[in-house]
Amino acid sequence: MTRVWEWNRPVTVREVLEDLQRERSIAYTTVMTVLDNLHQKGWVRRDQQGRAYRYEAVSTRAAYAAALMNDAWAASDSPAAALVAFFGMMSPEQTAALRDALRVVGVPGVRLTDAAPAAAREETAEGGEAAGQRAPGGASPAA
Repeated sequence: MTRVWEWNRPVTVREVLEDLQRERSIAYTTVMTVLDNLHQKGWVRRDQQGRAYRYEAVSTRAAYAAALMNDAWAASDSPAAALVAFFGMMSPEQTAALRDALRVVGVPGVRLTDAAPAAAREETAEGGEAAGQRAPGGASPAA
């Protein structure tokens, strides 16, 4: 999935293969199988062009990360304790990002100010990721 997200456009198996082969030896059939599995799980859509498929991500990396966090939180027997533990692990930069995110989504008691990133405010206004897009299906992308 990382490669598909990085390209940010529909890609062929050959393009992903050539990109991966810069770092390691990998077979065409391996890349084809992984992309097909991602398609079967709903993480990518594909359109046939000639004899090849072009694969495109169904959701963003941010939506995927949010879905993972939501699934982990929902699976906890004590969601509040899980959040406290998670917040305790956060770096100062992550804590600042959390405050900005809370301002963007309008959590009571946290006001949207100039401290929140402008891009995040615009994305929310346009209905983007910060507004709560959910990644598909619970399946974990593998590539």
